[in-house]
Amino acid sequence: MSGDFDPALLRTFVAVCQHGSLSRAADHAGRAQSALSTQIRRLEEMVGKRLLHRTGRGMSPTTEGELLLSYANRILALGEAAAARLRERAVAGSVRIGLSEDVAVTALPAALGRLRRSCPQLHLEVVIDDGERLAARWQEGTLDVAVGACAGFVDEPIESWSVDLHWVCGIDETPDPHQPLDVIVYAEPCSWRRLAFDALTAAGRDFRVSLTSHNVGATIAAVENGLGVALLTTECLQPDTMRIISIGPDRSQALRAQFGLYASKRLSESGRAAVSLLRESLQGWTEPRLTREAALVPA
Repeated sequence: MSGDFDPALLRTFVAVCQHGSLSRAADHAGRAQSALSTQIRRLEEMVGKRLLHRTGRGMSPTTEGELLLSYANRILALGEAAAARLRERAVAGSVRIGLSEDVAVTALPAALGRLRRSCPQLHLEVVIDDGERLAARWQEGTLDVAVGACAGFVDEPIESWSVDLHWVCGIDETPDPHQPLDVIVYAEPCSWRRLAFDALTAAGRDFRVSLTSHNVGATIAAVENGLGVALLTTECLQPDTMRIISIGPDRSQALRAQFGLYASKRLSESGRAAVSLLRESLQGWTEPRLTREAALVPA
């Protein structure tokens, strides 16, 4: 059976499980959805089991799929570790990396995992913080590499990309359009907080702040428990407990945030290796296209 587990098929299966959708996984990989569907079908034929099933909000692994997912992640990680050892990338030392918690949910931890496996002798000092405080750490010179919202940084990034921001509420919540909207925001200073207030004012929507937090985890928990709506990236969405809503009549006016990868000009060899591998990992990491337009309702 081990000969049947083509790493390309396992990689596709893991991607579909991570994104919860064939279309989003295809967009992320820059491939046709039909190609990914064929690979999943081949994998299911090989194991003789149904690995994915459709839900109202996308696709999720079956019981057998969850078992294979656990093994697939380990197989792919071992493959990366073996390739790194054979390439003999002997990078030692330490590198200080700062991540904005808005984007440190899925893609970046995976990128750091690949970095760790590729450079096992490299010591990573990783700090996760909110955007403004992360930018302050960068300005103080306490970080070698940073990934965060461009709005807080003075320097130019060596790589940048845009992501959509979505208004979300609890899965069972229906905000009353005739009442002030309860809004969950990050604490000052925060460029997204100002962006949210400006968008609500432009839409003519009455609102009140129901919760303020520095922590994205607390914000997600507050949304899930019905304390209000919040502005979140797709990375932070929990499709089983949240849904996207529209603010105002014009749904085409999506809010966007610019993120950047920043590197010190005084990087050591280990720092340059970290930047190189992070850039490789982030290439093609674009915002997945949402397929839940039908779930959008005005708030």
